Amino acid sequence: MPVQNAEIAAMFDQCADLLEIKGENQFRVRAYRKAARTVEGLPRSVSVMLAAEEDLAELPGIGKDLASKIADIVAKGRFGLLEQLKKKLPGDLGAMAGLPGLGPKRLKLLYDKAKVRTLDDLKRALKSGKLHGLHGFGPLTEKKLVAALEKPAAVQRFRLSVAEAEAEALVAYLRDTGKVVVAGSYRRRRDTVGDLDILVTAKQGAAVGDKLVGYDNVTEVLAHGPTRTTVVLRSGIQVDVRAIPEESYGAALLYFTGSKAHNIALRGRATKRKWKLNEYGLISGTRRVAGATEEEVYQRLGLSYVPPEMREDRGEVALAAKGPLPRLIEVGDIRGDLHVHSNWTDGTASIAEMVAAARARGYAYMALTDHSRRQAMSHGLDPAKVVRQGREIDKLNDKLKGFTVLTGIEVDILKDGDLDLPDTTLAQLDVVVASVHTYFDLPREAQTARIVRAMGNPHVHIIGHPTGRLIGTREPYDIDMDQITSAARDLNCCLEINAEPDRLDLNDLHAHMAKSKGVKIAISTDAHAVNAFQYMRYGIDQARRGWLTADDVVNTRTLPQLRRMLKR
Repeated sequence: MPVQNAEIAAMFDQCADLLEIKGENQFRVRAYRKAARTVEGLPRSVSVMLAAEEDLAELPGIGKDLASKIADIVAKGRFGLLEQLKKKLPGDLGAMAGLPGLGPKRLKLLYDKAKVRTLDDLKRALKSGKLHGLHGFGPLTEKKLVAALEKPAAVQRFRLSVAEAEAEALVAYLRDTGKVVVAGSYRRRRDTVGDLDILVTAKQGAAVGDKLVGYDNVTEVLAHGPTRTTVVLRSGIQVDVRAIPEESYGAALLYFTGSKAHNIALRGRATKRKWKLNEYGLISGTRRVAGATEEEVYQRLGLSYVPPEMREDRGEVALAAKGPLPRLIEVGDIRGDLHVHSNWTDGTASIAEMVAAARARGYAYMALTDHSRRQAMSHGLDPAKVVRQGREIDKLNDKLKGFTVLTGIEVDILKDGDLDLPDTTLAQLDVVVASVHTYFDLPREAQTARIVRAMGNPHVHIIGHPTGRLIGTREPYDIDMDQITSAARDLNCCLEINAEPDRLDLNDLHAHMAKSKGVKIAISTDAHAVNAFQYMRYGIDQARRGWLTADDVVNTRTLPQLRRMLKR
């Protein structure tokens, strides 16, 4: 089985971590991180690209050296440099890198200053107070580490984008066995997925299982029966494939899509009618009254059809009993992207190249929001550079027809809530996205007040990735989202759903909270490369899980409408 893009990206990310721990040149570290993002965001498998003799060196942030390494990984299924680094890394440093708040820089401090080599060393150092006074190890960081070391290992979950790559490959592989659909939390588009539940309409269920067992990506077979086969893939994702009869397709899809709580609510309605609802159908006595499609099951239960993203028992059943549900937002409703970076800071493409990619998606506008000066590692813009970039955008807009580049910035929110650029600079821009990139460990009240103060600046239009989480690697900072959403409503400031697969921030619950208060949302990709515009679908997924319609989202508007909405 060809190595998947997500696997290569994970290898490059881990390599960057280990290089940083070793104190290697930061340019080399960033090169691997940038390459990971490029590979992860590709719309096609690098294996397919190599087979077609495409030159990977032409991809943003790749070059000849990394292209050669990617080709070697695809050929051998492993990354030689990463294996060498792991062998040279002493003790449990690799395992420690995954602990909350313990990035490569802090891990290097533990290694160099506190002589920590193993998890036991770390536990002893925390217990004895040895880390007190060590730069970057305040009481909050120590508390998080103690909690992480004490709690049992969590069940592994995978980012939606990683699960999607595996799911699409499996669907293509099993397609000739029958009608194939992926159910479970994947179909509900949760931000993380624990396993993949795949349904296949096939009369010969054993043949479906036989084919799955022969899939090259399978590393372990947990069960292999006439109607159900369970395997584990090389990525660690468990896959359950079930063969189901055509007449039960809808009922089975409903049952295995879940959620469990939603299904219980539906079964409650069935019971009141003296029916039984299970994966085989909606049953009255010995007669199946519905089950071929999901729609007919909902209809017989007196409900409007509920989209999979809403099936979490958060009031959707009661709403569906009253009549048709509002039409949830779709990718096609988006008219532009309001958070985009270029090679003026840490992006991999020129402004013109990002514009071409945005236009290819049918957009009418794009806000260029490169980083402000605080982000020195990203070559952030000072006021003079903002002016120069604005002139380049003006020249570009003079040549464009039917598309507008909006001037903008992603300005850092400083520790006290001030902004990284003066109001005189921000006032010149069409779109100002204000984001937290530092001081993630502030106490809850201080962190909340910091963001509320930033929202109070009349030049700020959108708060970017409001909780700061990186799925699987960084927890959200401690913040009062009820207070944040209320302040956004009162101050007429938008909140962002950042569609980058590592972030998906706001999450679905916070998006729903914002909607309930009338707060407008911007769904943006935070694109740093031309292929990152495709991430919009992940932001749409979370918006749909938060019950958002096109009316709740500002970048579904025409440009004149958007300009009016952004006025504070």
